[in-house]
Amino acid sequence: MQQRELIRISKFLSLILRHRPDRIGLALDRHGWADVDELIACARRHGVALDRALIEQVVAKNDKQRFTLSADGRQIRANQGHSLPVDLQLAPVTPPELLYHGTAGRFMASIKREGLRPGNRQHVHLSVDEATALAVGRRHGQPVVLVVRAAAMAAAGYPFYCAANGVWLTGQVPVAFIEFPPEAN
Repeated sequence: MQQRELIRISKFLSLILRHRPDRIGLALDRHGWADVDELIACARRHGVALDRALIEQVVAKNDKQRFTLSADGRQIRANQGHSLPVDLQLAPVTPPELLYHGTAGRFMASIKREGLRPGNRQHVHLSVDEATALAVGRRHGQPVVLVVRAAAMAAAGYPFYCAANGVWLTGQVPVAFIEFPPEAN
Protein backbone atom coordinates (compact mmCIF):
# COMPACT_ATOMS: atom_id res chain seq x y z
CA MET A 1 0.00 0.00 0.00
CA GLN A 2 1.37 3.39 -0.96
CA GLN A 3 2.00 5.90 1.82
CA ARG A 4 -0.33 8.39 0.15
CA GLU A 5 -3.23 5.94 0.33
CA LEU A 6 -2.49 5.14 3.99
CA ILE A 7 -2.57 8.87 4.79
CA ARG A 8 -5.88 9.25 2.95
CA ILE A 9 -7.44 6.39 4.91
CA SER A 10 -5.97 7.70 8.17
CA LYS A 11 -7.57 11.10 7.55
CA PHE A 12 -10.88 9.41 6.77
CA LEU A 13 -10.70 7.36 9.98
CA SER A 14 -9.80 10.49 11.98
CA LEU A 15 -12.86 12.29 10.66
CA ILE A 16 -15.19 9.37 11.28
CA LEU A 17 -13.84 8.12 14.64
CA ARG A 18 -13.16 11.53 16.19
CA HIS A 19 -15.78 13.87 14.80
CA ARG A 20 -18.41 12.63 12.33
CA PRO A 21 -19.39 8.94 12.51
CA ASP A 22 -22.86 10.04 11.42
CA ARG A 23 -21.43 11.04 8.03
CA ILE A 24 -21.38 7.35 7.06
CA GLY A 25 -24.11 6.13 9.42
CA LEU A 26 -21.70 4.62 11.94
CA ALA A 27 -22.41 4.43 15.67
CA LEU A 28 -19.71 4.74 18.32
CA ASP A 29 -20.28 3.43 21.83
CA ARG A 30 -19.91 5.78 24.79
CA HIS A 31 -16.19 4.97 24.98
CA GLY A 32 -15.58 5.86 21.33
CA TRP A 33 -15.35 2.29 20.04
CA ALA A 34 -16.76 1.30 16.64
CA ASP A 35 -17.32 -2.23 15.39
CA VAL A 36 -14.73 -2.88 12.66
CA ASP A 37 -17.12 -4.86 10.45
CA GLU A 38 -19.73 -2.11 10.75
CA LEU A 39 -17.10 0.53 9.93
CA ILE A 40 -16.09 -1.41 6.81
CA ALA A 41 -19.70 -1.82 5.67
CA CYS A 42 -20.64 1.82 6.32
CA ALA A 43 -17.49 3.11 4.60
CA ARG A 44 -18.11 0.93 1.53
CA ARG A 45 -21.70 2.18 1.26
CA HIS A 46 -20.22 5.69 1.11
CA GLY A 47 -17.58 4.92 -1.52
CA VAL A 48 -14.56 4.27 0.70
CA ALA A 49 -13.04 0.83 0.13
CA LEU A 50 -11.92 -0.48 3.51
CA ASP A 51 -11.07 -3.96 4.66
CA ARG A 52 -9.68 -5.40 7.87
CA ALA A 53 -6.12 -5.69 6.52
CA LEU A 54 -6.08 -2.03 5.44
CA ILE A 55 -7.42 -0.88 8.82
CA GLU A 56 -4.77 -2.95 10.62
CA GLN A 57 -2.07 -1.46 8.39
CA VAL A 58 -3.23 2.12 9.07
CA VAL A 59 -3.33 1.46 12.82
CA ALA A 60 0.15 -0.09 12.81
CA LYS A 61 1.83 2.44 10.51
CA ASN A 62 0.25 5.71 11.63
CA ASP A 63 3.18 7.79 12.86
CA LYS A 64 1.03 9.54 15.45
CA GLN A 65 -0.59 6.30 16.66
CA ARG A 66 -4.02 7.89 16.38
CA PHE A 67 -5.99 4.64 16.58
CA THR A 68 -6.27 1.54 18.74
CA LEU A 69 -7.76 -1.82 17.93
CA SER A 70 -9.35 -3.76 20.79
CA ALA A 71 -7.47 -6.84 22.02
CA ASP A 72 -9.74 -9.11 19.96
CA GLY A 73 -9.44 -6.85 16.87
CA ARG A 74 -13.20 -6.46 16.59
CA GLN A 75 -13.36 -2.76 17.58
CA ILE A 76 -11.41 0.39 16.76
CA ARG A 77 -11.31 3.88 18.24
CA ALA A 78 -9.32 7.08 18.06
CA ASN A 79 -6.90 7.53 20.96
CA GLN A 80 -7.77 11.19 21.50
CA GLY A 81 -8.88 14.35 19.72
CA HIS A 82 -12.62 13.76 19.82
CA SER A 83 -15.06 16.59 19.32
CA LEU A 84 -17.78 14.10 20.27
CA PRO A 85 -18.48 13.38 23.92
CA VAL A 86 -16.72 10.07 24.59
CA ASP A 87 -15.29 8.59 27.76
CA LEU A 88 -11.89 7.14 26.91
CA GLN A 89 -11.78 5.57 30.37
CA LEU A 90 -8.46 7.21 31.15
CA ALA A 91 -7.44 7.36 34.79
CA PRO A 92 -5.87 10.60 36.03
CA VAL A 93 -2.09 10.32 36.20
CA THR A 94 0.69 12.52 37.52
CA PRO A 95 2.26 14.41 34.61
CA PRO A 96 5.94 15.24 34.19
CA GLU A 97 7.07 18.59 35.52
CA LEU A 98 6.83 20.24 32.10
CA LEU A 99 4.75 19.54 29.02
CA TYR A 100 4.64 21.43 25.72
CA HIS A 101 1.91 22.82 23.50
CA GLY A 102 2.42 23.71 19.86
CA THR A 103 0.27 26.43 18.38
CA ALA A 104 0.45 29.28 15.86
CA GLY A 105 1.64 32.79 16.65
CA ARG A 106 -1.69 34.27 15.57
CA PHE A 107 -3.33 32.68 18.65
CA MET A 108 -0.97 34.28 21.21
CA ALA A 109 -3.20 37.21 22.18
CA SER A 110 -6.13 34.90 22.92
CA ILE A 111 -3.97 32.40 24.83
CA LYS A 112 -2.43 35.20 26.92
CA ARG A 113 -5.96 36.29 27.90
CA GLU A 114 -7.73 32.94 28.31
CA GLY A 115 -5.04 30.27 28.59
CA LEU A 116 -5.29 27.08 26.57
CA ARG A 117 -8.81 25.84 25.94
CA PRO A 118 -9.88 22.68 24.14
CA GLY A 119 -11.94 24.54 21.54
CA ASN A 120 -14.26 22.05 19.87
CA ARG A 121 -12.43 19.07 21.38
CA GLN A 122 -12.72 17.50 24.79
CA HIS A 123 -9.16 18.19 25.94
CA VAL A 124 -6.12 20.38 25.43
CA HIS A 125 -3.37 18.24 23.88
CA LEU A 126 0.15 18.43 25.27
CA SER A 127 3.44 16.81 24.24
CA VAL A 128 6.34 15.48 26.29
CA ASP A 129 8.90 17.14 24.04
CA GLU A 130 9.40 20.42 22.24
CA ALA A 131 10.03 18.82 18.84
CA THR A 132 6.58 17.22 18.76
CA ALA A 133 4.94 20.45 19.90
CA LEU A 134 6.83 22.36 17.19
CA ALA A 135 5.56 19.94 14.53
CA VAL A 136 2.00 20.41 15.80
CA GLY A 137 2.39 24.20 15.77
CA ARG A 138 3.61 24.13 12.15
CA ARG A 139 0.30 22.61 11.07
CA HIS A 140 -1.46 25.79 12.22
CA GLY A 141 0.86 28.48 10.87
CA GLN A 142 4.00 30.16 12.21
CA PRO A 143 4.77 27.80 15.12
CA VAL A 144 5.12 28.79 18.75
CA VAL A 145 5.91 26.30 21.51
CA LEU A 146 4.48 27.02 24.94
CA VAL A 147 5.81 25.41 28.10
CA VAL A 148 3.15 24.17 30.50
CA ARG A 149 4.07 23.76 34.16
CA ALA A 150 2.11 20.51 34.37
CA ALA A 151 3.31 19.31 37.78
CA ALA A 152 2.32 22.64 39.35
CA MET A 153 -1.07 22.42 37.65
CA ALA A 154 -1.61 18.89 38.93
CA ALA A 155 -0.62 20.00 42.43
CA ALA A 156 -3.27 22.73 42.13
CA GLY A 157 -5.91 20.09 41.41
CA TYR A 158 -6.08 19.99 37.61
CA PRO A 159 -6.34 16.40 36.33
CA PHE A 160 -4.11 15.04 33.58
CA TYR A 161 -4.53 11.95 31.44
CA CYS A 162 -2.17 10.17 29.09
CA ALA A 163 -3.74 8.70 25.94
CA ALA A 164 -2.63 5.34 24.55
CA ASN A 165 -0.35 7.12 22.04
CA GLY A 166 1.46 9.20 24.68
CA VAL A 167 -0.40 12.47 24.11
CA TRP A 168 -1.13 14.23 27.41
CA LEU A 169 -4.63 15.59 27.92
CA THR A 170 -6.16 18.10 30.31
CA GLY A 171 -9.34 20.13 30.33
CA GLN A 172 -7.71 23.56 30.17
CA VAL A 173 -4.45 25.32 30.98
CA PRO A 174 -4.81 28.61 32.86
CA VAL A 175 -2.44 31.42 31.85
CA ALA A 176 -0.68 31.21 35.24
CA PHE A 177 0.76 27.80 34.26
CA ILE A 178 2.03 28.77 30.80
CA GLU A 179 5.55 29.98 30.05
CA PHE A 180 5.57 32.01 26.84
CA PRO A 181 8.72 32.23 24.69
CA PRO A 182 10.34 35.68 24.65
CA GLU A 183 9.38 36.29 21.02
CA ALA A 184 5.70 35.80 21.96
CA ASN A 185 5.78 38.70 24.44
